Amino acid sequence: MDYFIWLLILLTAGGPLVYLSGCIRPLQLWGAARMALLLLAVAWVVFLLAWRDYILFGPILFSYGSIEMQWDGVGLLLSLIILLLGSLVTLYSRAYIAGQEGEEKYFAALLILLGSMIGLACSGDLFNLWVWFETMAIASYLLVAFQREQKATLEASVKYLIQSAAGSALVLIGIALVLMETGTLNLAEIQAAAGLSPLLVAAGALFIIGYGVKAALVPLHTWLPDAHAQAPSGISAMLSGVVIQAGLIALLRSLLPLTAVTLSWGPLLLLFGAVNMLTGNLMALRQTQVKRLLAYSSLSHTGYILLGIGTAVMTGEWAAAQGSFFHIISHALLKGLAFLAAGALLYALATSADDHKPLTLNDIGGAAQRYPLAALALSLAVLGLGGLPPLVGFMSKWQILAASATTQNWLIIGLILFAAVNSVLSLGYYAPLVNRMYRHQPAAGVLTGKALPSGMTVPILILTLAVLLLGFWPTLAQPVTEAAALFVR
Repeated sequence: MDYFIWLLILLTAGGPLVYLSGCIRPLQLWGAARMALLLLAVAWVVFLLAWRDYILFGPILFSYGSIEMQWDGVGLLLSLIILLLGSLVTLYSRAYIAGQEGEEKYFAALLILLGSMIGLACSGDLFNLWVWFETMAIASYLLVAFQREQKATLEASVKYLIQSAAGSALVLIGIALVLMETGTLNLAEIQAAAGLSPLLVAAGALFIIGYGVKAALVPLHTWLPDAHAQAPSGISAMLSGVVIQAGLIALLRSLLPLTAVTLSWGPLLLLFGAVNMLTGNLMALRQTQVKRLLAYSSLSHTGYILLGIGTAVMTGEWAAAQGSFFHIISHALLKGLAFLAAGALLYALATSADDHKPLTLNDIGGAAQRYPLAALALSLAVLGLGGLPPLVGFMSKWQILAASATTQNWLIIGLILFAAVNSVLSLGYYAPLVNRMYRHQPAAGVLTGKALPSGMTVPILILTLAVLLLGFWPTLAQPVTEAAALFVR
């Protein structure tokens, strides 16, 4: 039985049901948030059954007409991250947006976002991949613009919409070029038919630009800091933790079948990785708003992922790709934790009082004295992102760098040193953030802030434990990262 198809149906069809549960009077007693959590609980059961099938039978293919779906290691890994972070964000959001107008729309769009990203991760043909990508984009637009009464939010959502729509149009042109040249949109058939062709080189370039917008490749990233900063904190966690990575998976799904067209894809991914690392760190150093700082740091971590993938594509060292997939897990957990912890502080200091001002570094001075859990979680998250052992961020970075070093390629060795320097550079903005929370006197807002509801602290605690657990026992992630790395081999 193709349980992963039922997983997609459950989440995407569950979105309208969640919306109705907030609009129809008999269902309003249940509530949109509770309905969403119930559907996610069922989705976990279906996911575990699909995981069991993968273990027993290996990758599973599903065809319906021209639609091709595949349940492989990449789909398994990304689905696990999406369900974990999505479930915690849904629980967290019950308190964060309680009482706000359009609550049912929020949870409905969130569920559709989760389902569309899983569909994207499991797509086996280019057009189906694009459809899921567009569904993900539309759902994320609505969530970024949720607090539409704020002018800055509207500006961020319009910028996000325009740039993503332009990228999607380029992807569609690239799909047309591939169909014109190969006569098929099936990814496996494209890989078998692809050869030296200017049209396929152009198609690959369009895929990099189009999907690169959502994956936040520099210089296609300009939507990211505004969207992450203005979205509700739970959605910021989703955007940074999985939406960017889903865009990267879409890019790899479409680009890797074209590896026979030119040898330049690997070096090009390495180039983007280096530029992303440096740009993300330099831009984050200048930030005074916590969420913008975290948003820019996502650019840098996309660079680490591209370093491992680019190395694997260029040299065939698949262990580097395994490290990149481990870093996808690591970044999702750490960045999800960072945004939820920062969002909890923002809620306590401002949002609960209906003040939608951004959270700045000055606002969190001495926060550890009044909000010890949120301060500890945010500290562990940013120090893990900075690569301090034994946190999971160090383990995933180390796997990428160690595997890349085995290639004995001088270009890649140089990039390893560059990545190590950038990891140290990132502490230039992570460490002061931690210092402010623990060594400064409490800011005025900290002294008068509200208490945090348990619905927000429980997801933060779960993610904190996950970060520590995978840091001390990184081999726990090995089964899913090994399965995902087969995609690049």
